[in-house]
Amino acid sequence: MYLNGLDGTLPPFTTDLTLLGASAREHMDPGAFGYLAGAAGSGATHRANREAFERHRLVPRMLRGPSGRDLSTTVLGTRMPAPVLLAPVGVQSIIHPDGELATARAAAATGLPMVLSTASSHTIEQVAEAHGEDNPRWFQLYWPNDDDVCVSILDRARKAGFTTLVVTLDTWTLAWRPQDLDQSYLPFIRGVGTAIPFSDPAFRAGLEKPPEEELIAAVLRWVPMFTGTDRSWDQLPFLREHWDGPIVLKGVLHPDDARRAADAGMDGIVVSNHGGRQVDGAIASLDALPSVVEAVGDRLDVLFDSGVRTGADVLKALALGARAVLVGRPYAYGLAHGGEEGVIHVLRSLLADLDLTLGLSGHRTPADLSPDSLQSGV
Repeated sequence: MYLNGLDGTLPPFTTDLTLLGASAREHMDPGAFGYLAGAAGSGATHRANREAFERHRLVPRMLRGPSGRDLSTTVLGTRMPAPVLLAPVGVQSIIHPDGELATARAAAATGLPMVLSTASSHTIEQVAEAHGEDNPRWFQLYWPNDDDVCVSILDRARKAGFTTLVVTLDTWTLAWRPQDLDQSYLPFIRGVGTAIPFSDPAFRAGLEKPPEEELIAAVLRWVPMFTGTDRSWDQLPFLREHWDGPIVLKGVLHPDDARRAADAGMDGIVVSNHGGRQVDGAIASLDALPSVVEAVGDRLDVLFDSGVRTGADVLKALALGARAVLVGRPYAYGLAHGGEEGVIHVLRSLLADLDLTLGLSGHRTPADLSPDSLQSGV
């Protein structure tokens, strides 16, 4: 990449992913940017996520032959070129007109797995077509309280080639988000980010008229179906009954919840506080990670998200026991900057940073990392 300077070629926008939020604001409607970048309450959890990474420092080792590096790994049967997945980010059409279709094409270009949100601006089938037949993709479920709709959505995802189900636990209702409240901005009530349920035959069967003809009625059916309904541990067998692939629970922060997930036969968990968007004043995801990993051992795969911005961040999460990390806002900001090419730029920048930092810290593969790779609490 440095050789691009020979002919004066510049990147399309910054390669410093920590700066992307500020510049993405210039490319987005104020309400849309507030929705994407905003956090719950005072933003304390959002800030804590980044502060936690600062408290853990890589300790480079020398003369260990880290050339010939290999970032590839396999998680829950999915082979990936690096331990990085595109996190489920909803309503991407408020970021760029192509939304999830651009993101799907970018994921295919890099080979990284994409996790599609239930709150997609495009249908399951449209995103799968854009993503391509042989590319790895997982599906994130906001669990509706209508069983017929839930089963129908899961069937569609499976038929479209989504192999792993990621069930978000922490967003059974929306948090207190001042940036959205102050601007009276919520895309869903305008029918944005509802393409998956609104295109679902089981959902449409409960409407007198299709959403294309009577949007408000569809929205009023959608709201109570997808929000305000908490779930309990004894309901997890329903998902296992209707999904024959791996199931991952997203939003786990307490060791006891991690143990219960393992006891329930789940295949993985994501240690996540939803990027600080749900509980103000919550523990940083990185601070929760070590105790969760210790609690479950090798009973299930532990993944991580919330606050990841750099290759060093990825390495720190891996060193503390995560099998892979999910990255959300950075690629969404890339989408705002340049659609598909913007997402590709962000992902390739992150992967290059990850590869260089892995080698310069004295490691050849992600499996070489351990808590001993870090000095923590500084």
